[in-house]
Order: sequence, then structure tokens, then C-alpha cells
Amino acid sequence: MQMSDQKEIAADPATVYAALLTPDVLKACVPGAQEVAGTPETGFEATVTQKVGPVKATFKGQVTLSDLAENEKLTISGEGKGGAAGFAKGGAIVTLAPSETGTLLSYEVEAKVGGKLAQLGSRIIDGFAKKMADQFFANLQAHLAPEDEAGEEGDASQDGEKKGWFSKVTGRG
Repeated sequence: MQMSDQKEIAADPATVYAALLTPDVLKACVPGAQEVAGTPETGFEATVTQKVGPVKATFKGQVTLSDLAENEKLTISGEGKGGAAGFAKGGAIVTLAPSETGTLLSYEVEAKVGGKLAQLGSRIIDGFAKKMADQFFANLQAHLAPEDEAGEEGDASQDGEKKGWFSKVTGRG
């Protein structure tokens, strides 16, 4: 499977780059992450639980970073095993560029799956991968946005929008 996309992140490249190298931020942003530990130098160990179609599994894996160009680019390589569900392995090249609203993050991913996951078919796997990527970047934006607003003018307009959305879904204010 191959996938590429671009996302606009409302934070400067240095902030986005630092966030991508921080285990606590990764744990908060990776959907289903139960544990992320390690350092950019030695790599990260992660435990992630996900349901892909009818297959639910907990994947334990290793992620390494290479080709680090501070605030500009990094390469992510990883492999995870989910027992009977199978395995996933692959990599991504991530580039960061300053933009008018913060950072334009571009990525190119190449991944392979095996076991029960591979039996689901490329349509389900591709759709799931796109959904996971979109959720990761939405989580990253949400994680970075409050810090930026508090650091600047303390503008609560986005918080108000989030509360409005939350209120509509839950019926609470």
C-alpha cells in the first residue's frame, strides 16, 4: 500500500517537529496507542490496539527515525506484530515547510500487511490507513492548538467552537 497527502498544522515547523519526536505527544495522537516509550535516537516501542474490519488486535512494535533534518524532514520506519491478526510494517517520509497558517506537513507512506489483515483486502486496508492518518493529524492539531492560543493572546474562540461541537454531540455545555 502506498499513500501520500499534505496537512496544514497551525503551529510553526519547530513545534511540529518537536511534537513528532516526543513519546507523550505520539501516545496522545496515535489512535489506539496504549504505550509509547523511547527516544528519537534509540527508537520508540509502541503498543497500539486497533480494529480493522472484523479483526481486532493489539500490535506491539518498534519505530525508528532516520534522516533527521531539524524542523524540515524525518523518515519513520516501523514494524508491528499483532499475533494471529498478522503484522504491519512500513515507513514514511515526512517533510515540514513553513506556510501562512503554520506548517505544511507532507508525507509519503509505504506499508505492507500480512496474516488475517492481508485477507481483508486492499480496499479495507487502504481506507483504514487513510482514516488512521487523518485521525492522527486531527489529534496532533488539537494537541498543539491550545498551547499556541494560550501562548499568544489567550484567544478562546477555538475553545468556544470545540465546546459548541461537544455540546451538540453530548447535549452538555
